[in-house]
Amino acid sequence: MLWVLICLVVIMGFFGGDVEGLGVNWGTQATHKLPPKTVVQMLKDNGIQKVKLFDADQSTMSALAGSNIEVMVAIPNDQLAAMTDYSTAKNWVQRNVTRYNFDGGVNIKYVAVGNEPFLTSYNGSFVNLTFPALKNIQNALNEAGVGDSIKATVPQNADVYQSPSNNDVPSGGSFRSDISDLMAEIIQFLSQNNAPFTVNIYPFLSLYGNDNFPFNYAFFDGVTKPIQDNGIAYTNVFDANFDTLVSALKKVGYSNLTVIVGEVGWPTDGDKNANINNAFRFYNGFLPRLASNTGTPLRTGYLEVYLFGLIDEDAKSVQPGDFERHWGLFRYDGQPKFPIDLSGKGNNQYLVGAKDVQYLSQQWCTVNPNAGDLSKLADNINFACTFADCTPLGYGSSCNGLDTNGNASYAFNVYYQTQNQADEACDFNGLAMVTSQNISQANCNFTIQVATSYSSSRPVPLLALTLLMLLIFGTFGFDFGG
Repeated sequence: MLWVLICLVVIMGFFGGDVEGLGVNWGTQATHKLPPKTVVQMLKDNGIQKVKLFDADQSTMSALAGSNIEVMVAIPNDQLAAMTDYSTAKNWVQRNVTRYNFDGGVNIKYVAVGNEPFLTSYNGSFVNLTFPALKNIQNALNEAGVGDSIKATVPQNADVYQSPSNNDVPSGGSFRSDISDLMAEIIQFLSQNNAPFTVNIYPFLSLYGNDNFPFNYAFFDGVTKPIQDNGIAYTNVFDANFDTLVSALKKVGYSNLTVIVGEVGWPTDGDKNANINNAFRFYNGFLPRLASNTGTPLRTGYLEVYLFGLIDEDAKSVQPGDFERHWGLFRYDGQPKFPIDLSGKGNNQYLVGAKDVQYLSQQWCTVNPNAGDLSKLADNINFACTFADCTPLGYGSSCNGLDTNGNASYAFNVYYQTQNQADEACDFNGLAMVTSQNISQANCNFTIQVATSYSSSRPVPLLALTLLMLLIFGTFGFDFGG
């Protein structure tokens, strides 16, 4: 019997898909959401034991109940002001944390207080709110008797410290001068409560908009000229960025504070560097390093990491860039984009897609070849792309090579699908028609949306809005030339 048990342990260790320290971000800014229970089952099927949320939605939490998946719930930035009132913070904790704290409930481990609240683009909007909110939430957790097991943290963007660039090196890391005193206070509070510092690191963004950045340095398969820092050779920007934070923590006296990587990943569309091949290269380098517990030069060993993200989100803001809607390991319908082994151990245990996904009818909206007057084609394309996701049509993206009619068909179809294939959503002043023939082209996929009760969109009355939208079309700047 003992020999059998030993064999089982060895087999489980070799074939087990679970990755210590690996979690995912589950964002839900989509027009058509998969049912939460479907997503939770997908997490289980892929051996993912940790998930980071961006809210504490009741349907999501109910689906996670009993799963034993570790959960980081979140308080959005627009609720930080309310959390500066302690009674409001206590109510939030009771409503979103302690109510799930029972046998068979939700395994909550962290509360994210805000999300990258100190981004320079926010112009200081949350600077005076974040720390009071953090203190109130942690104190409320403590008062509720769960503070020993559930910790409040603040996911920060890497712009809160000096990142490696030009001649800078990780050992020179320090916190941004305008928030250095505040960061020191926050870090001291986190340390006092045995809570982690959470940071989001994006090697992709080092490349985005910076053609001078050494391309290979964004990945993990070696560079010809590593960055040298006090005898340490840095071969990738992730290690250098993380160790810049470690150096900054050391300078404020907390070199051993636990650090969680709240977000790290690679998008697959929406930019010339956002594609399947680059994403595969990134994950194929990152996951084995994570599995080996290599850590970074200044923080060796185990790293707790949440990949960003789980599923594409077609309703996210594209203000940072069109790639924002394409971070998912899985497509909008929960199907894998590429074959990667999350274990990082080379066991060929590839991603498992969502099961029993229901789709809308097998039909598409395309340009009507018999349409007479094409003078309003561009206006109608702009209309469609105002209410649906046309980011794959952008420069360097998967559908960038379409001709004018192809651009129009893509825009018409994505709008039609977003509007749940409503009849009036495939008209466009007679320029469009419904077809049962798949009109996808090469690497450009003309999607059919999922059919689910969680679909948030409703058909928009086309005729009622057309005149209004024609007045503002000129503000969107789409270029749909062939």
